[in-house]
Amino acid sequence: MDATTGVDRELVDMMDAVFAAHREQSSPETAVAEWDTGLWSRLGELGLVRLTGSEDAGGSGAGWREAAALIHAAAYNGVRIPLAEHDLLAGWLLDTAGLPVGDARRTLCRLDESGVAAGVPWASAADNVVVVWCAADTYRVADVAAGELSISSGSNIAGEPRDTVRFDTSGLEGTLVPDAVVDQLTLRSALIRGLQVCAALDRILEMSIAHTVERVQFGRSLAKFQAVQNLVADIAAETSLARAAVEAALGEVIRTDWTGGNLEFLVAAARSCAGHAASVVVRNAHQVHGAIGTTREHRLHEFTQAALAWRSEYGSVHHWDTRLAEAAAAAGRDNLWALITK
Repeated sequence: MDATTGVDRELVDMMDAVFAAHREQSSPETAVAEWDTGLWSRLGELGLVRLTGSEDAGGSGAGWREAAALIHAAAYNGVRIPLAEHDLLAGWLLDTAGLPVGDARRTLCRLDESGVAAGVPWASAADNVVVVWCAADTYRVADVAAGELSISSGSNIAGEPRDTVRFDTSGLEGTLVPDAVVDQLTLRSALIRGLQVCAALDRILEMSIAHTVERVQFGRSLAKFQAVQNLVADIAAETSLARAAVEAALGEVIRTDWTGGNLEFLVAAARSCAGHAASVVVRNAHQVHGAIGTTREHRLHEFTQAALAWRSEYGSVHHWDTRLAEAAAAAGRDNLWALITK
């Protein structure tokens, strides 16, 4: 099973073709990725910008399976654009809170007690930012124009905007949302990054196999050397493990519509496996590619840096490892096997 299982093949092919063509035609990379308005318009015409939004609100009415395929297609082709933040996070939260969505380009942030949110994806390029904060032990949501926020630009190691947002919510009432909505928002965010990591690992595996077959050293292809075979085999094994864990979480999301009692455990397992897999895959891929893979001109870094950046967002590897350990300890000796196999 992969991110495209159960999705109409023509839709998958269309998504992949759009992103592949854009990446091939786009200008050389900038230090920090930009929110490409031309691509955004094209995706809007195809109904992909609000893929999971309700049809009554101008969305396409698709589900998480289609959204996962879209996330995979973008990440696999090395296209940086905040479709998930706009649709699956900001758009979903506005729909859930009963607030209008409209056509503004959006991202989302969760403010701390001092009114600050760090590492906010694409805030400096968005029209609006959906802001979540806690006041008097209740969560509130507001759709705020970016111009009303104090935004300091930054980026992650993959060159994607990760900005710091400051906002004084003292004079803003906002819309109340239940704790369960914010809990789901946390898991949604984490699963999105897991899907993106897996897409990057899939592309790294493909590139590593192609390089070892095509590259000749000492009169034979690299694929003929046992040491290189072992490196690629480890890449394949770790990629498969990460994909299986993320697909297990995604499958439960689709089956239960985010109501499954073990979703937090499954998402934690997915993020833990994907995070640890990224370490092995990135290290081995750069060893397989040698000096070629370290150059700016070679595309390997687009995917290795992305995998390392995404595995640290919406919870670090250590964070999700800790959550897994806590769940195992809470289950105890008698219930641990049931927790794993449930």
